[in-house]
Amino acid sequence: MARAQRRHTEAVKRAEQRSTRVLWGGMLTGGVIAIGIALAPGCRDLADETVAPVDLRPDETSGPAAAPPIEELHVRVIRKYPHDTDAFTQGLIWHDAVMYESTGQYGQSSLRKVRLEDGKVLDRRDLEPRFFGEGLALVEDHLIQLTWRSGVALVSDLVTLEKRKTLRYAGEGWGLCYDGTELVMSDGSSMLEFRDPKSMALLREVTVMKDGRPVPKLNELECVGSEIYANIWQRNEIVRIDRKTGRVSATIDAGGLLSRIETIRADVLNGIAYKPESKTFLLTGKLWPHVFEVELVSRRSPP
Repeated sequence: MARAQRRHTEAVKRAEQRSTRVLWGGMLTGGVIAIGIALAPGCRDLADETVAPVDLRPDETSGPAAAPPIEELHVRVIRKYPHDTDAFTQGLIWHDAVMYESTGQYGQSSLRKVRLEDGKVLDRRDLEPRFFGEGLALVEDHLIQLTWRSGVALVSDLVTLEKRKTLRYAGEGWGLCYDGTELVMSDGSSMLEFRDPKSMALLREVTVMKDGRPVPKLNELECVGSEIYANIWQRNEIVRIDRKTGRVSATIDAGGLLSRIETIRADVLNGIAYKPESKTFLLTGKLWPHVFEVELVSRRSPP
């Protein structure tokens, strides 16, 4: 009797296994898995339906594209011009064969129009003693000059240098340039601020990054097409920045421009202006005796 019951129980288990059997089969061929399923009796049979294969091969087009390597450049001097050694340069512009310069220091700040060839100051307007002049940008027929900690931008006539009006902004003013649409402003941090040229209203911000890390102490700026050139405060280094992403695409070594004796009185590099007609740059600094016209070349090239 017991043996009969055992045989009956085993028969029931085998029947249940046959009725509920689920078979999984996998075949891996070139990264494609085919899956088959046997369903229990009474369930809707999907065996006749087509099941799309799952492609597990790596998608070569997926994921972010690798960033191009950062170029390493240095400056090659083409010409050297005289520069007022009392000019605490904060901003520099080249326009219609004339150099415009913003100088700093309380009680000594000014806006200048300079003849490059001999360094002669053609015209000058001194700022009120309470203002410390900073970055400079050309927008249409007027110049916009930042002040350091006053939160005031001075708007001046391009021809006469007379002040037209003032604009307000929050924070410190360091470097400034105009990309044809927006003002780009630095405040000594790793952030660039994009502002409305008519009101100085903040439109957006971008953090400047190099090798995944923020780049601090951004100072004087120069807009050239879709790129922004910024010198790093207290360093003889300039970085080229993608204006949309903030990524540094090149580093520029601007060291060795002054002789050892000249560096004794001079202060830091702080003045970048682009000459589109020759595709060269004008570089100078605070209390520097010269303005240097340079081209940017690969560091692999001879100086």
